[in-house]
Amino acid sequence: MLNAFIIIELAFALAAFILLFFINAPYGRYVRKGWGPAIPARFGWMIMELPAFVVIGCLVLANIPKAGAYGLFFLVMWETHYFYRVFVYPFLLTSPGKPFPLILVVFALCFNTINGAANGLALVDKGYFYAETGWMAVPRFWAGILLFTTGFVIHAHSDRVLRTLRRRGEGEYLVPHGGLFRRVSSPNYLGEMVEWTGFAIATWSLAGLAFALFTIANLLPRAISNHRWYRRTFADYPKERKILLPFVW
Repeated sequence: MLNAFIIIELAFALAAFILLFFINAPYGRYVRKGWGPAIPARFGWMIMELPAFVVIGCLVLANIPKAGAYGLFFLVMWETHYFYRVFVYPFLLTSPGKPFPLILVVFALCFNTINGAANGLALVDKGYFYAETGWMAVPRFWAGILLFTTGFVIHAHSDRVLRTLRRRGEGEYLVPHGGLFRRVSSPNYLGEMVEWTGFAIATWSLAGLAFALFTIANLLPRAISNHRWYRRTFADYPKERKILLPFVW
């Protein structure tokens, strides 16, 4: 079952990476008609992210003897991110936001259920395997923790910059400044990519790798679209600002 979930995730990643270079997912600044019924943005974010919070928690907590300290440690890391996404981020939005297409919510529900199950099963399996080993002494563990923490801080801070900007612009789009926005157009996406790459390295699991690849496949095309949109929309957009990698690209 774990292998099947991983294969499905990788298939989703490949499909998303190809399609999103041709079609901008219709939410936020790219929302448009023709995608069926929509629901309020706050409600949409909460519903579609909730399975990722619940499923992995149920799997690990129901198998604590096998998951052990390893599984519980990484469960806390995972849940820290998704507690923010489900129970904090939607309520910090300064405006109701544009309607969120129901079809995207359904897709995200399916993916997050599979992803939560895959990583939950992987943590249980790895926890059993690492029960008698010093997994915290492995250098890649600490490298992954550093990347995950750095990515989460970048992601959360970038969200705050965007919220402040929307409040000041009363719902209109403006050019963001501050933090990594000084260097790249979508540091919030960069933060998530770094975060889940760190999780994959720290857990050293195929499920973690599949999720990191999907995160990149999903967000990288949108980051490119955002950069082009900023340059097309604002004549004074900073020319030195890159797409995702400071000073590089």
